[in-house]
Amino acid sequence: MNPADLTRFRRMCRQYRWLAVFMVASVGGLLALMYLVLPVIQAVRGEHVLDRGFWNGLIMGFPAFCYLIGVWSVGAAMKRIGAGDLLQPAIADTLRRVGLALGIGGVASVFLVTNISRLIGVGRGAYLYFDVPGMTLGMIGGALFLLGRVMEQAAAAQAELDEMI
Repeated sequence: MNPADLTRFRRMCRQYRWLAVFMVASVGGLLALMYLVLPVIQAVRGEHVLDRGFWNGLIMGFPAFCYLIGVWSVGAAMKRIGAGDLLQPAIADTLRRVGLALGIGGVASVFLVTNISRLIGVGRGAYLYFDVPGMTLGMIGGALFLLGRVMEQAAAAQAELDEMI
């Protein structure tokens, strides 16, 4: 890669980082407003009580919060790469973080949201919600986490081989 291409790539990484920040701030702000701020304001005014619906909203927003952590992790990696960090360590760390965030969000979406809603008396239905997007994100998250670990081990092996030479 010639220096001009590398400079362009790093600039695009920095721009993508700001896109990730915008997405997390806007979507996260809307979710916080919807599930947390407005219900608390209504409760303080006496218009509404923080009842089961409030807690159910927080529970239902948890997978989205996990997914936003994954987006934030990608943005952080783009910042590192844009600043000139090495690609392999940044990508390996990011794969693990994004994989963990997507995996937790997917598992929460499929297993926890419906069952906790049932326990607090808001939700009804089966014990398992077949949320195909949630299942898919959970599986992809697990795979990304494992790939990140493999990349870290490969980098360690490469560093050991480089020391021998």
